[in-house]
Amino acid sequence: MRPGAVLFDFGGVLADAPPQRSAPPALVLRIYNLARGALSPGEIQRSLTDGAAAWARWRDEEWPDELSQADVWERFVLPGWPPAAQVPVRGAVRHLSYDWAWRDNWELRPGIPEAVHTIHDADIPMAVVSNTLSGAAHRDFLKKTGLNPYFAVQIYSDEAGVRKPNPQMIWNATDELGIPPESCWFVGDSRRRDVVCARRADVARAILMRSPRTDKEREFDWPTPDDTICDGHELCDLIAKTL
Repeated sequence: MRPGAVLFDFGGVLADAPPQRSAPPALVLRIYNLARGALSPGEIQRSLTDGAAAWARWRDEEWPDELSQADVWERFVLPGWPPAAQVPVRGAVRHLSYDWAWRDNWELRPGIPEAVHTIHDADIPMAVVSNTLSGAAHRDFLKKTGLNPYFAVQIYSDEAGVRKPNPQMIWNATDELGIPPESCWFVGDSRRRDVVCARRADVARAILMRSPRTDKEREFDWPTPDDTICDGHELCDLIAKTL
């Protein structure tokens, strides 16, 4: 059945990048300069690495609200830092969160430009629904690729105040599109977050696009998607069958 709209996750679906360190050297250096040496680079690196691991454990909650950028830093990175380091970081949270989320080596996944153009040419609206520390970083990447104008709506957890698998993420997108969720498709790379979110939101079709993260989940622990695909080319094939 032709979808009323197609909703995409960002990481693992629209774009992906090889894993990077939890404490990128450029971010460590920026914080070191902000703190004017109140902490050593090694101390900053350990705080970011340990904080990222603790934050990842927190993100595994089943119906999570999202923490603000400031709360992420206050809760997982800044405890134990001297005031001389905490104060300048608090004043630069938005920019530091962008730097922590951004990947210089993001690349569009194979077939994504073709899939986006196929869906657009069929006059089917599209949206992005993504968990992230900085939606601004994702928007800027899509602008860089030229795909930004094709997405009528972009919903990011740091701005929405909730995160997948909370179905409110999808409902925010469908509300802005003015299209009922039960007529929409959702494409994600995680059974635990994306397929569960799609089922909770009652979308028409939950599509799993495999990525390196997909195989880290035990398949039998989570709902089964309606379709499993490898890339944007296979998404094009699914769309073509409905047109």
